[in-house]
Amino acid sequence: MKQKRSFLFLQGVCSPFYQRLARRLTDDGHRVVKVNFNAGDMLYWQRTHAKSYLFRGPLSELPEYISRLRQRHDITDQIMFGDQRPVHRPAIEQAPEAGVRTHVFEEGYFRPYWVTLEREGVNGHSLLPRDPTWFFETGKALPELPKPTHFHSPFKVRAQHDVAYHVAGLLNPLLAPHYRNHSPVTAPVEYAGYIKRFQQLKSWKKRDAKRIKALIESGTPYFMLPLQLNTDAQIRYHSPYSHMEEVMDYVMGSFAQHAPTDALLCIKNHPLDMGLDNYTKTITRLSTFYGLEGRIVYLESGDLNQLLGHAKGTVTVNSTVGLVSLEHQCPTFTLSDPIYNLAGLTYEGALDEFWQQPPPPSAQLFHYFRKTVMYATQINGGFYCRPGIDLAVNNAAHILEACPSPLEKLL
Repeated sequence: MKQKRSFLFLQGVCSPFYQRLARRLTDDGHRVVKVNFNAGDMLYWQRTHAKSYLFRGPLSELPEYISRLRQRHDITDQIMFGDQRPVHRPAIEQAPEAGVRTHVFEEGYFRPYWVTLEREGVNGHSLLPRDPTWFFETGKALPELPKPTHFHSPFKVRAQHDVAYHVAGLLNPLLAPHYRNHSPVTAPVEYAGYIKRFQQLKSWKKRDAKRIKALIESGTPYFMLPLQLNTDAQIRYHSPYSHMEEVMDYVMGSFAQHAPTDALLCIKNHPLDMGLDNYTKTITRLSTFYGLEGRIVYLESGDLNQLLGHAKGTVTVNSTVGLVSLEHQCPTFTLSDPIYNLAGLTYEGALDEFWQQPPPPSAQLFHYFRKTVMYATQINGGFYCRPGIDLAVNNAAHILEACPSPLEKLL
């Protein structure tokens, strides 16, 4: 018989996922309580039949507010999307002493048919060990994983949910006057950037496809530098960098001094970049400064799998692209400390040395690493389209109700 629990929902994704998950948990006999922080949260908490509260005070009052709710409703578990939002930190910090289990959702470490669900934290706060031997032995003992159910999740569906969430936010000055978004970029600025970028994307795709074809067919050795979003928590909270310009400056400087003179550096922009930074101008300036004219290939789009399949190596801060690179047996260097930064997978020496014949990752270790991470932290499903949400709700419910979690059992 399942133990009945009391779940406190904090902020989630801009989609019906939370309300669907709440209904599933209440149908299973659990208590669900929700804290809304703005009008968008309220919009996506309709028809749940669960108790909800609107926090209207300043952030300084949130720890006490959460503590009172926890005591009033005998909260045993708390659920959130991302572990670095200011509205989540007080709840996470209080949880161990209060005996509350923390469940964190995040975009999948492996994509596109997976989302992440971990206890206590994700990414840099993950409970996953940093011991390659543990992954080897654990993965070796696990059964082969079933293939995921595939689904189509159009970007326009995600965009529609995002717009609806932020349009509702026009009521925030009235309903939640102290609320401040966790993102440093406001929605109007973000949307203006996307509109301009998507208008140019069609021509970029044709141009970049030609560049990639020419690059691969030339046989010229090249290294990959995939850019990340400056607003991503992976950069803001889990790396020593504050902006991709800093990353490009450091990597291009090292490449200029230590890479083989016949090698190229291929820099690829993030597919969800808002276009607020003129990376073409930045790369041109840095190329001139470091004497790299003609040795940099910059792409706004393109098939990443195709590129990684022929690259001599990949340099990343902590992007999930690093996992794709490892999957392609491409030597990989991390500038930070992601979950896959393990001896035998990523390069252990200095970046200056990486450009000279870096060894490929261990295929066997990566196989066991992937199998372990998938088993312990990934659930088949998505946050935005209906088929993906159906899968995610069903698969997440089993893990949320389980004690201990799959990862805790392995540990």
